[in-house]
Amino acid sequence: MRRGRATGVVRPTVDAYAPFDLVTDPRALGLAREAIDTAHGRTVVHHAASPADRSARRRATVMLHGAAGSWTTWTPLLQAAREVDAVVSRPVLIDLPGWGGSPEPDPGLDVESAAAVVVEVAEALGVTEFDLVGHSMGAFVALHLAAVRPDLVLSVSVVSATSFSAIDAVTHPVRGLVRLPAFTLLRAVFGVLPRASASLLRGAARIGLLRALSSPVFRHVDRVPRSVLQAFVAELRPRGFLAASRSGQGYDASRWRAIDCDVAAVSGADDVFARSSDLDRLGEVVRHARTTLLADCGHFAHVERPHETMRALGWVEG
Repeated sequence: MRRGRATGVVRPTVDAYAPFDLVTDPRALGLAREAIDTAHGRTVVHHAASPADRSARRRATVMLHGAAGSWTTWTPLLQAAREVDAVVSRPVLIDLPGWGGSPEPDPGLDVESAAAVVVEVAEALGVTEFDLVGHSMGAFVALHLAAVRPDLVLSVSVVSATSFSAIDAVTHPVRGLVRLPAFTLLRAVFGVLPRASASLLRGAARIGLLRALSSPVFRHVDRVPRSVLQAFVAELRPRGFLAASRSGQGYDASRWRAIDCDVAAVSGADDVFARSSDLDRLGEVVRHARTTLLADCGHFAHVERPHETMRALGWVEG
């Protein structure tokens, strides 16, 4: 596939917006919970049982959540895959340190540390090659890992990636205020009140402001299941968010030119943490990139439009 491929635009054909609640019991999806010690702290992982076939054990689908998520953020996509009998080979859902059930490291996790955790978790599970799937911050980590460890990464699927525009907003905050105002303002508030912000968020949710707090990131917040909104606010952790976003300051995205595996990228047209032009830029930098923009969708494409996201990523026939 040639570089600079135009981004395809997909308009939903069925009005099934955010059709799934989050699954919080891993057994319902055939997953087991395990805690793995890494150099950056204990890391909670939910994964499918190791296949009986020894050769199949070495490959997995490693899924990385964003900066306001955990392993549960992927459960709508896995439920959609079950509906159409799409096979997700040995899913491994990681709670990166500081998120979900994994304790917060000190200092907070940056992109290099996050990538190292993914490799350590894979090694502990006997995985020697994997297909990476990442959302938001997790997509940033996935692209970085594919560039620096091509020996491990077979393919990359990124959903609502924070990439070029986010890097620019962190590096040049004034410009970011114009181009990504929601992202830039959130960083500014968290930077001034990193500890108090978490308490304020929880308090606001308790007095009925859950949908108001979540409205910027979802295209139709009034149609999003309450379990999704509760998880989003619970996982919006200021210190972790700031540590993750600092990784973008001065990050050289041209290093993604080293990625030689297939890359599928999908984003929502109404994403406040990214710009649609980010997909075009990714297609120019990564030689094997296939990019899709979903209309009527915000920052959580895999939750808001799971079926369309699966098709865009090539998990099912379009």
